[in-house]
Amino acid sequence: MSGNDHTPLLTEVANGDQEAMRTLIKRYSGLVWSLVRRKISSQNDAEDLVQEIFADIWKSAHRYDPSIGSEDTFVAMITRRRIIDQIRRIGRSPTQVTLDAPNARIACSENEDIERFDTTPNAKRVMRVLRSLRPERRQTIELAVVHGLSHSQIAESTGMPLGTVKAHLRRGLDEVRTLLNPQLSADSKGVTP
Repeated sequence: MSGNDHTPLLTEVANGDQEAMRTLIKRYSGLVWSLVRRKISSQNDAEDLVQEIFADIWKSAHRYDPSIGSEDTFVAMITRRRIIDQIRRIGRSPTQVTLDAPNARIACSENEDIERFDTTPNAKRVMRVLRSLRPERRQTIELAVVHGLSHSQIAESTGMPLGTVKAHLRRGLDEVRTLLNPQLSADSKGVTP
């Protein structure tokens, strides 16, 4: 490591400085681990993912631009992208996550009995409505509602333009509201849709 306090750590990592990489791991392991554990319940999967994230940071360090954002932000964005990739890999697509709580962790596949995961009276209807949405609308809703990502974080993670993300969210939520309102109104009158 050069010892120059003014040189960003990621710049030194990009130059192949292994000591800088060790310092980066020590500095950011807590942040990366906490972000991973919020979304990945398996200890083994989480440990593997943390290793993959630091390998990705090593490979991507040359893309860091201090004029755009802090090192913390760069590390967090790579971490979030890799978490989303991992969630997709293990089969937790946007249509498979219940939306009954901000930090919902229960997921079920299309073939599983949704009722055993039903923690609210309307969860089954919400799942059905979400399945009817276009995939990109489902994805943006999941990333915003379940994973708590901002519009710009969703754009960064998916590669969609920011305006497109906002449009998918707005239209997707409008569509969910429109599709749920008749069902909920019918239920409140004692009529099953």
